[in-house]
Amino acid sequence: MMHTLRLVLLLFILLFGGIAHAQLYNAPAGARSMGLGGASVTLTDVWALSNNPAGTAALKQPTLGGFAINRFGLQELTTVGLLAVLPTARWGTLGLDLQRFGGELYNEQRLGLGIAHQLGQVRLGLKADVLQVRVKEWGSRKAIALSLGGQSEVIPGLTFGAHIYNLNQAKLAEFEDERLPTVMKMGIGYQAATKVLLLLEAEKELEHPAAVKAGVEYQVLPALAFRTGFHSGTRSGTAGVGVTFQKFQVAYALGAQSRLGLTNSLSLTYQWERQP
Repeated sequence: MMHTLRLVLLLFILLFGGIAHAQLYNAPAGARSMGLGGASVTLTDVWALSNNPAGTAALKQPTLGGFAINRFGLQELTTVGLLAVLPTARWGTLGLDLQRFGGELYNEQRLGLGIAHQLGQVRLGLKADVLQVRVKEWGSRKAIALSLGGQSEVIPGLTFGAHIYNLNQAKLAEFEDERLPTVMKMGIGYQAATKVLLLLEAEKELEHPAAVKAGVEYQVLPALAFRTGFHSGTRSGTAGVGVTFQKFQVAYALGAQSRLGLTNSLSLTYQWERQP
């Protein structure tokens, strides 16, 4: 009984409290992103397919990634995902994004297809997500959300990125004109030193106040990186670590929110070596 009451309270806060309203649909994918406070609009990795599809245009090798996020120790607030990116000479970089959030009473499923191109110093990405939201006893609804992103290296070491999720303001239900949240992000990434990457990002959902995200990544060794960050919207601090072993990259991140507790994220990436 207490578990059910806690779950209902958390869902109420998440959905209506303004703490993390957009995260149900647009949460950062991958433990690297979470370890950096969610500041990921300028990053170029397989998780960019979800965070800003433009970033996948920088990838030169086929890459597969899987991740899981558990919020506040509740199985019903867990997200799992599988992302794949394939660079091609003819079509640009293609991507497939599969994610699921929730439990038996409430869950969301996402199937996303993305494409990205490198045009000189500019990277552009477009993505379409088919979202299904299911509430037990109420049934399910589907909607298609379109996303557009861009990245550009303004000067050597300084990258600008912008991303808009659900630019078509997809409608989920006729009741009270319920629509998926539209989220806009922009930020900069600065390679302050060979081993230090600084990230600063602003995020705005149409009906909620803007949030600021910041992160620092310190590459201690070529195969070892430490990360930390802060997200003003969720009022949470984060920390993480990344390890590279041959073709594998493993990342773990921990987030702390004073009222709700801890969030854990784990991700694994595999990158193929394409024959010349």
